[in-house]
Amino acid sequence: MSKLAEYRQLEKHLAEQMQALEALKSDGALKKEIEFETKLRELLNRYGFSLKHIINLLDSQHSTKRASTPAAASGKRKSRELKVYKNPHTGEVVETKGGNHKTLKEWKTKHGADEVESWLKK
Repeated sequence: MSKLAEYRQLEKHLAEQMQALEALKSDGALKKEIEFETKLRELLNRYGFSLKHIINLLDSQHSTKRASTPAAASGKRKSRELKVYKNPHTGEVVETKGGNHKTLKEWKTKHGADEVESWLKK
């Protein structure tokens, strides 16, 4: 694309965006939102609060829910459950907390994942 064509295309987009901006400026809902934001920021400044203070004040249940979960409080994951699989063909037993066990993978390739999952002891 030539520089002139690019310039004209950008000029056209700019004109379209200016029209959209003018339409928004005359929108009553936008004016109300701007007025609300201005008054809210003035009020926050007058009393020395920040938006985070207001969010915590208004949404106190949300902040207490996040802090009350044990994983969030300790910063640790819940440990995985121990799973015990018993191969009915050989009687071999595999105990694992994850699916990345060498023998378990071999069984799944040989017998199929669904069948091996049916060997899980409850």
